[in-house]
Amino acid sequence: MFSTRPLDDDLAAVRDRHAPGSPVLDVDSDFETLPPAAAEDLGIFVDALDPASYPAEWLPEAVPDLLRKHAGPAFTVGLPVDGTVVRTTQTDPPAVLVKRRAEGTPDDFLAFLIAERLVRIGCEPAPGAVGGDAGSTAGDAPRLPETFLPFFGERYRDLDAAIRRPDPETGASTTGFGPADVFQVANALFDAWVGLHTREEFASWEGEFPRLFDAWVDAGERLSGRLGDLSGEVARGDTDFPSATEYACSAVRHDLDLPAPYGALDTAAYRDRGAAYAVAWAEKTFAALVDEE
Repeated sequence: MFSTRPLDDDLAAVRDRHAPGSPVLDVDSDFETLPPAAAEDLGIFVDALDPASYPAEWLPEAVPDLLRKHAGPAFTVGLPVDGTVVRTTQTDPPAVLVKRRAEGTPDDFLAFLIAERLVRIGCEPAPGAVGGDAGSTAGDAPRLPETFLPFFGERYRDLDAAIRRPDPETGASTTGFGPADVFQVANALFDAWVGLHTREEFASWEGEFPRLFDAWVDAGERLSGRLGDLSGEVARGDTDFPSATEYACSAVRHDLDLPAPYGALDTAAYRDRGAAYAVAWAEKTFAALVDEE
């Protein structure tokens, strides 16, 4: 299921700096979520396993089944939104998993994806930024959460209320947005927050790790062309708002200028306040969307 991936010198140097001892493993499947039996096999490559589960009270009544399973007691790794390379904090030390689909990814861009996950491992969030208080354990430095659920914690219910405005009697959405939309926006907001922690490191690589720096710049350039008209796409109905949010938030790690209303997410205030700020942004932004209709 897993095999140790050999690292080029630049990736080995990034690991030594940000994630010493963390294994980078090739996975022989294109998993969306690793089931318990497969996840437990990670124990061969790390010192210990630390399976995570989250309080049921964090979730509103209506959520996608995969999120409810993610929060439950079974030891699983990954969500469908995680992409080609996955970082898990449920091992000691944290691990980076490269899915089989990476075989079709250009070498330099794949190297950047691996480096990006290694940098995440070494980032420390500001006190109070993580809603679920899952960024640290006793005696350990705080870490970026593995997914958006421990990032929001109990505030995930507040995010759901801001986006769906459930009817108090039936629980049905009154805005047209559903649980899958909340999931998508939550992951996008988490992605932007993580990008605020990592992009300064990427920008410093120009002279030291030119291959990784060029891949970071190239990926940003591929995003930048559409950003300018993103608000227009939403206004014309060409793109729904959760998808636009996902696109804009993915640009934060590349230090690109974001259109309204996403510029407020590209701030030190968001980096420092985290989940509470994200919910406040959603409350204001989705209220404005409803008022416009």
